[in-house]
Amino acid sequence: MTHSVHEIPMRGGPLRLGRDALVMGILNVTPDSFSDGGDFAARDAALAHAELLAAEGADLLDLGGESTRPGSEEVGVQAELDRVMPVLDGLAERGFPLPVSIDTYKALVADQAVQAGARIINDVWGLQRDPEIADVAAHHGVPVIVMHWDTERDTARDLIAEMTRWLERSLAIAAAAGVARDRIIIDPGFGFAKSTEENYSLLNRLDELLALGFPLLVGTSRKRMIGNLLDVPPKDRLFGTIATSVLGYGKGGHIFRVHDVRANRDALRVAAATLYGPPSGA
Repeated sequence: MTHSVHEIPMRGGPLRLGRDALVMGILNVTPDSFSDGGDFAARDAALAHAELLAAEGADLLDLGGESTRPGSEEVGVQAELDRVMPVLDGLAERGFPLPVSIDTYKALVADQAVQAGARIINDVWGLQRDPEIADVAAHHGVPVIVMHWDTERDTARDLIAEMTRWLERSLAIAAAAGVARDRIIIDPGFGFAKSTEENYSLLNRLDELLALGFPLLVGTSRKRMIGNLLDVPPKDRLFGTIATSVLGYGKGGHIFRVHDVRANRDALRVAAATLYGPPSGA
């Protein structure tokens, strides 16, 4: 497997994707996320964890103020802003070195977050829940992560074909808003409206999504697909997560969104050395 190469324009310098996997550390400032709900809801705890993720070798930070776990309640725009804006302001005050993506599907939240320093928009609804978020991305010229989350998918049809059809609608929304193709990243949405069997099939066929022509983000960290298989709670799913990260890398994945940065980073470096050879001097 040879990784496709992409250079994504971004404020502060381009995001270069290819054979070197990038690790995106997860920072949930929510009371109810499935794995770390409440752990970093307080501003100081969130800022300290952001620094820890950076120290462990994260390349990016993904900040989210609303849980998307099954059964979670939606929060309003102001409530979400009240969670994420103090953290963004604190990161800016500290001169936080990593690019921050804002994990939201709401255009107003995305707009305020980008103005406060976020450099990427990460939309779990693939621009289809609030299409104006694509206008925000285009206006600010920021990259957007388009995730697949199709709650009405025909499960009797081929998974990848149906995902591709749905994602093409997202890409059409992005194009109509003026989002440049070189600012789009695809997230196949592991765990979102997919069964355990479908999630593992998706992981095995991940490379088929490369035909869309975009870099891929893999987000399997601590998810139910691992818990269902190993019968362990979220915080005991590290070893399973590492396996999915390495397999996803082998299938062409570029960015890996994880809770446990150092362990996944080290595993991905070994995977890269296996496929391409270790760096000189190693």
